[in-house]
Amino acid sequence: MLHYTNPMNPIATSPSPIAWSAQLNVLSQRFAHQIAAIDGQGSTLSYTELNDRAHALANHLRAQGIQEGDPVGTLIPNSVDAVWVSYGVRLSGACETPLSWGYTTDEIQWCTQLAKAKCVVSLEQRASELHTLGLTCVQTKSVALPNHSAKPLNPCAASASSRILFTSGTTGKPKGVLYTQQARWAGEQLLKASLPFVPGPGQKILLMTPFVHGASLLTFAWLDHGATVVLHDGVDIQKIKPLLDSRALDAIFAPPTVLAKITSALAGSTYTDVRCIFTGTQPLTPALYKRACAMFGPKVRITYGKSECINPITVLEPSATDAYLTADNIPPGACVGWPASGVEISIQEALSEDEPHGEILLRAPHMSAGLIDANGFKPHEPDGWHSTGDLGYVDAAGRLILTGRVADVIKTGGYRVNPDEIEVALAANTLCGQICVTSLASDYWGEIITAVAEGAQAGWEEQCLQLLEAMSKHKRPRLFVALDALPRNPQGKISRKQVARTVLETHALQDGPYPKLASR
Repeated sequence: MLHYTNPMNPIATSPSPIAWSAQLNVLSQRFAHQIAAIDGQGSTLSYTELNDRAHALANHLRAQGIQEGDPVGTLIPNSVDAVWVSYGVRLSGACETPLSWGYTTDEIQWCTQLAKAKCVVSLEQRASELHTLGLTCVQTKSVALPNHSAKPLNPCAASASSRILFTSGTTGKPKGVLYTQQARWAGEQLLKASLPFVPGPGQKILLMTPFVHGASLLTFAWLDHGATVVLHDGVDIQKIKPLLDSRALDAIFAPPTVLAKITSALAGSTYTDVRCIFTGTQPLTPALYKRACAMFGPKVRITYGKSECINPITVLEPSATDAYLTADNIPPGACVGWPASGVEISIQEALSEDEPHGEILLRAPHMSAGLIDANGFKPHEPDGWHSTGDLGYVDAAGRLILTGRVADVIKTGGYRVNPDEIEVALAANTLCGQICVTSLASDYWGEIITAVAEGAQAGWEEQCLQLLEAMSKHKRPRLFVALDALPRNPQGKISRKQVARTVLETHALQDGPYPKLASR
């Protein structure tokens, strides 16, 4: 097992208990009428309003009998409401349980049952849906503002439950990920310490992904410096273009799927005044980086984070990203940089000779306390390593390279094949949108490697074969399928298993040494 760590840890031991309320009061006093948040509907939230509304919600929840560590759900779209509601639940000492606005009723039921949440803060339009599930809905409009300035609330115990996030569910039903107040505090300090620049009043970051994960983490970091977050619900080019044209943005959080949409829709435009493009969650291909660099300059910063251990696990600063992705020979996999301060990474032994990379294990001061599934809460081993489920290795420069998922490894014809390696090679296909490499069960092959494209044009399959000429024959897809759109979860992630199910729902498989698919 290879063990690699960044021993430099600037994070001091967190205060115990943690004074979230006093911290927000200080921000309100410092920045008062500065704008904390703006949303796509044109609503704004000042620091004074953030403080007042958050404390009003915290007091409302406590009046309803919510105790420290009790799970409280939040179901709010990307908006200024999402900001003060998140802060309010945190101030109350409750265990914030964010639910994606795009969740179905079944998904809400599953997640609230896992978390054992009985109360959800939401908007009036979702109240009846929540009531049918037996949940108490605290409507945002019912939270009355006080007639006096917010009084500091008691600090929260560092060991108390603070937040439950949910895994993406790409390999099954989502699991709950439980964080303590201590880990949440440590994660926020580490994220702020690793920012490429310190934002200040008036500086804006555009956030378009669901608030429940990455967008909220950057919100907390940005607002701690008195800056402004601009929350949009998805990628609406008609709203985003004026912001870019007016030079109003200092940074953008754009995972590769978001970055692809922006660079495609605004191709030919340049916005070099944007200081940083934060990206992560999915591999960034050299082709997409080239497009981003042409539009923004070498400003892309890559981080690695997981529901089980929030950003940053590793960081690749813009200059390092540019050097890596513009090199002549880029090895397969996604470079995500060096471990952040205090983060330890270990690589297990290789899975096989054909799959030389091992599973990534990690330890960090901001790691979650454990996972919640249908069988209840399972804590991580004390001082133990967390199995990420990701495959990878540490290169000669000490950077972590992700090469795939343990669960996604395809067993075909006696070989073990990493689908990420194939997807990287196919990313240069100009005759389709994104390509997902998945597998279909086969009596003859075990699993059949299948390339599934969205928005495909004539000739896309032939271009795939050309791009894979240098790849070992056993790694090349035997089946090619075009869909109008690849199925994605509420976080925008593609599930290979769901893609395979969709293919079999729309096509009939003829198994054998030369498998075929026929439309149903």
